[in-house]
Amino acid sequence: MFVLALAFSGPAHAKNVKPRLLIEDGDWKAFVLVESGQKVCYMVSQPKKEEGKYSSRGDIYALVTHRPAEGTNDVFSYIAGYSYKDGAEVKLTIDGRAFKLFTQGDTAWAEDAATDKKISASIRSGSKMIVQGTSSRGTATTDTFSLKGSGGAYRAISKECGV
Repeated sequence: MFVLALAFSGPAHAKNVKPRLLIEDGDWKAFVLVESGQKVCYMVSQPKKEEGKYSSRGDIYALVTHRPAEGTNDVFSYIAGYSYKDGAEVKLTIDGRAFKLFTQGDTAWAEDAATDKKISASIRSGSKMIVQGTSSRGTATTDTFSLKGSGGAYRAISKECGV
């Protein structure tokens, strides 16, 4: 299940790749895997509360990923469990601090690396994250995450990937 999540947080090379659990801390898990000979470290969580008037929805994941071989770290991605409405923006709020994400398919990302770093730092220091989006069918959703354990998960992926 978390391999699938990782496949959407970067280039989709995660076929037949088995992640290794580094730590489970609070509501977050940290993993490492080797993809095309390179280490990828990521932390992942699922919402504590899902709201919206939908009949079915896939798995929902919030991730922070380090790909040191590509020179990227703190990359935030969000898998909604549905396809987003074309051109939709997602509102991400962490303890009152708001961020806008762009969407493609079922995934949302920050606009740039600087915003990724701000989101990652806010996740580590915060207590609650809320993600609001709109599906391709026009259904508004609100997902609420606990950030308990995110600091420990981040330390684990950073140590493993040398960030």
